[in-house]
Amino acid sequence: MTADGTYTAVVDRLEDGLAVLLLEADGETVAERVLDRERLPETARHVDAVLTVELVDGDVEAMDYEPTATEERAEDAQSRFDRLSRRPPRDDEE
Repeated sequence: MTADGTYTAVVDRLEDGLAVLLLEADGETVAERVLDRERLPETARHVDAVLTVELVDGDVEAMDYEPTATEERAEDAQSRFDRLSRRPPRDDEE
């Protein structure tokens, strides 16, 4: 069971009215929680939304959408993708 406290959560996927959140501590995924999608803040009802969540007795008690963190992660991911797409092929790939 994941310890009570505050975590960063990322919406990993949305399916059948449910939201799957990946909980992170120190940049590592430490747990997963499945919630009704309607429990998410309206602005966070999309994949890759970043939230701050509070666990009490192992359950999500409160959550806040973090739009700046969401945007920063999207920009970081795009930047990594762009860098990888510009890499020259290795000799054994030609």
